[in-house]
Amino acid sequence: MTTLRIGTRASELALWQANHVKAELERHHPGLAIELVHVTTDGDRIQDRPLHEVGGKGLFVKGIEEKLLDRSVDLAVHSMKDLPAEMPAGLVLACTPPREDPRDALCGSTPTPLAALPAGTRVGTGSLRRSALALRLNPGLAIVPLRGNVPTRLRKVGTELDAVILAAAGLRRLGLADRITESLEPESFLPAPAQGILALQCRSDDDRVKTLVAALADPDTTIAATAERAFLQQLQAGCTVPVGCHAVLRGPGELLVTGLIVGPGGRPYLSASKTGRPADAASLGADLAQTLLDAGGREVIAALEGGE
Repeated sequence: MTTLRIGTRASELALWQANHVKAELERHHPGLAIELVHVTTDGDRIQDRPLHEVGGKGLFVKGIEEKLLDRSVDLAVHSMKDLPAEMPAGLVLACTPPREDPRDALCGSTPTPLAALPAGTRVGTGSLRRSALALRLNPGLAIVPLRGNVPTRLRKVGTELDAVILAAAGLRRLGLADRITESLEPESFLPAPAQGILALQCRSDDDRVKTLVAALADPDTTIAATAERAFLQQLQAGCTVPVGCHAVLRGPGELLVTGLIVGPGGRPYLSASKTGRPADAASLGADLAQTLLDAGGREVIAALEGGE
């Protein structure tokens, strides 16, 4: 059988994710030959500027998507929150494995919760959403722009910074959950759409790969991802707009989807929720986004993107 080539970034977290998928595929398909192909993306190359100034999170996936399209690799493993709302023609999401912890996490030099940190505390984050929500909870914080992989960011705690805010999923995957001083609950700190979810992407005409990865799919995660990505697609917001979305199954027949649009300093803060059938995940996410747009979100997005 032809070797399955998995395209991945070379960061510690990206390699953990790719190796996890590799191991799961080998478990389900004994004898399958798999090769990891390291791809350096623009997001890896450009480290001296905030992501929203240089093209957003899509910088971490574009280079790998190009390798898929030119058939240099057969499967890509991404953090789904890094995927832009619209996917290039010829590519599809083939599978969503089980979700890791979707929450954000505070990693501080003391156990003090985010809301109780003293004025002037230096908190590092490269996310406009995390920055806005942190300032909403605690306006006295000194937010410091931060880039780099997870271990690099953690090394700054206690020296250049007093704390950092990271995705709990990445910390847990790397065995660094012990560095979490506070798990930030979605009720007050809504995660990014699809945070904690892996995206397995392939060419739309590659039935072989679709069949191979189908065994890794988690139906509940697929439902949540569908709702959260539909929310993002309906908003049509650029990378300069802090948004959050989280979908959770509350029973076999009920899906709760919560979304927000927030200004850079935590104001304005527009939030809403919708409940419906899991089978209607896409329309629930889209309807929720439309509700926020109609409630003033359209104006917030226009102002942040330099519109009228």
